[in-house]
Amino acid sequence: MSPTPAHPKSSLSIGGATYDLFLTMNNSNAQKHEDNIVLAAGGKLRIDRVIETCGGGACNTSIGLSRLGLDAKFCGVVGSDQWGDKLLETMKKEGVNTASATVVENETSSFSIILSLASGERTILYTPGVNEHLHDTTFDKDAIAHADIVYLNHLCDASCMIEDDITHTILKHPDVHLTWNPGGPQIQAGIEAPDKKQLLKLTNLLLLNKEEALKFSGAETPEQALKILSATGAKYVCITDGKNGTLATDGVKIYHCPVLPDTKVIDTTGAGDAFGTGATWALAAGESLPNVLIAGTLNAASVVGAIGAQAGLLTEHQMRDRLHNHPLSVSEIS
Repeated sequence: MSPTPAHPKSSLSIGGATYDLFLTMNNSNAQKHEDNIVLAAGGKLRIDRVIETCGGGACNTSIGLSRLGLDAKFCGVVGSDQWGDKLLETMKKEGVNTASATVVENETSSFSIILSLASGERTILYTPGVNEHLHDTTFDKDAIAHADIVYLNHLCDASCMIEDDITHTILKHPDVHLTWNPGGPQIQAGIEAPDKKQLLKLTNLLLLNKEEALKFSGAETPEQALKILSATGAKYVCITDGKNGTLATDGVKIYHCPVLPDTKVIDTTGAGDAFGTGATWALAAGESLPNVLIAGTLNAASVVGAIGAQAGLLTEHQMRDRLHNHPLSVSEIS
């Protein structure tokens, strides 16, 4: 890997922050029926553990980038409640600058209850809360001009209006690196939507899982999706596919990176964000696309080995050490 720069690059993570409450329970207290977790109506079920963590795309990626040595900043919305206080406190402890955060009075922060079975299945109950208030009046668009890297996370429907601000600001500051992980409303709109089309042209690193990539592009296979998404102007496109690893392209070649062998999966929450922060860090360090995929994979493998989206995020020292001692081999498939 390249040496650590004398002055760390700055990053701005835009999107949501969520307070997560994990409830872990033995499978004997719940039934698994096809793709559903079934609980007895009116029953009183024992919970094995209660774990409180912080999550949400922008919270995860800002903390992930901070641990990897970047001067990280969070841009999102929290409520003036105990969960909002905890979210801001956690980010500050991790070295994240929260000056671009908006605190909304008398409303609830985004909150999730995650029911997790010992066998790995989970169900999430959530409210987006004040995340829906991320729009033109609360968005610190001026912060983009002062960032080396902008990481655009999932946005709820009400927040999509800020995409125009992001596009216009980056057009004025073309040296800004944009990593984009589109969310449901953006994917539903598709790559031909005018605002998505413009944003894709400015994207340095586009991150999607397999299902998202197929829907966003209208493709039938991941390989076809890579070609379609690359043709939009996005410089690098990565498609993650769980245990099948990751496919990526630079517009010329397609690469495949497998998952880290013998990885113990405890909880997959935040794996995509971990992959994205590791990949973004490596790209900012000037690494080749194969090394970018390895860095993302190592970070994701560490996160799935712990409960929550942030506990396993690697520090820069840990990342560099693992990059020198890993069994991964990226293959060129075309």
